[in-house]
Amino acid sequence: MNGEKIIDGIYWVGAIDWDVRSFHGYCTPRGTTYNAYLITGDKNILVDTVKKPFLNELLERISSIIDPKDIDIIVSNHTEMDHSGCLLELQSITGATVLASKKGVEGLKMHFPDLKTEEVKDGQEIKCGSKTLKFIDTPMLHWPDSMFTYIPEDGLLFSMDAFGQHYAVSKRFDDEADQDILYQEAQKYYANIITPFSARVIKTLEKAKDLDIKILATSHGVIWRTDLDKIISLYSQWASNNTPQKALIVYDSMWGSTGIMAKEIAEGIASEGVDVEIIKLSETDRSEAMARILTSRAVIMGTPTLNNNMFPTVADMAVYMKGLRPKGRIGAAFGSFGWAGGAVKDLQNIMKDGGLNMFFEPLEVQYIPDSSAKQRCFDFGKEIALKIKSEP
Repeated sequence: MNGEKIIDGIYWVGAIDWDVRSFHGYCTPRGTTYNAYLITGDKNILVDTVKKPFLNELLERISSIIDPKDIDIIVSNHTEMDHSGCLLELQSITGATVLASKKGVEGLKMHFPDLKTEEVKDGQEIKCGSKTLKFIDTPMLHWPDSMFTYIPEDGLLFSMDAFGQHYAVSKRFDDEADQDILYQEAQKYYANIITPFSARVIKTLEKAKDLDIKILATSHGVIWRTDLDKIISLYSQWASNNTPQKALIVYDSMWGSTGIMAKEIAEGIASEGVDVEIIKLSETDRSEAMARILTSRAVIMGTPTLNNNMFPTVADMAVYMKGLRPKGRIGAAFGSFGWAGGAVKDLQNIMKDGGLNMFFEPLEVQYIPDSSAKQRCFDFGKEIALKIKSEP
């Protein structure tokens, strides 16, 4: 396993996890990478490590370029174990001190009490021969300890978990990857990891706007070197909750009644010329649903009542979405019940607690929707569509 050159003197030495199918609770059908980087020169610098099971892969890639013992400095941009998992081993081999943000030092000490660390401050620069390391604090993007490391001589930004994708691929750069898959995975990554920190994204983009960035070296997936303006623009759009006039219906059904309601609501929305999509949760992973929520103006969720509660797949999705807090979106709840209800009201409350704007009273139907109930669903959809069109 060899390291791969990014530019003169900087190499990718990370690991490819082809097999992982769940990460942070969301589905990763295309695997992921754990990106680590080696800067060679007067000082040899390792930027981040990899998940611990991939230590030997990291060492093999470093060894294809230099003897790992010759590493002088290790930079830890983020404490999370998929990036810091091999720090103790690398420090044992190299003797190098680990540089991290103030919160990074605190976090690393709790993970690895014997690790030798040194704090670097926001905006601090360290000259290492022909390279300068500039450290930029990016708290809550997506942990309190997170930071970027920038090399002004090369316009290269080690952007940690920003701009990443869970995408295992044999090629290292954005222009070498399948473009449809790349942007799908970038959107899904933002939706499922970065969404709660959108306000921080806006502040970080503002903070970094004067940097001359030519390469975004991410911690997962491919490295951006071609169309940086596009991915940065998408991050700005997603962070600003700038959504198209689209409705997403997310539901599940036991005997088909809630499914009938979903389709009638969709017909009502479409009758007003608003784009609408339906997702059945028993057929779609919650992380895929979340990726679509990112680009939807309205989120309409439907559940049958089971034991006076929400259907399990809907409850799972509602709680997951609540944690991610997609703000600036219209919300609505609907569902069916048999001899007793209650689920739809609970769903309404969770959606509201998750930051959705619940302008509508929840819609409930007992047993199988008849023609009158179907009309109510259709009208409910029309109301939602009109609200979507009235939103700026």
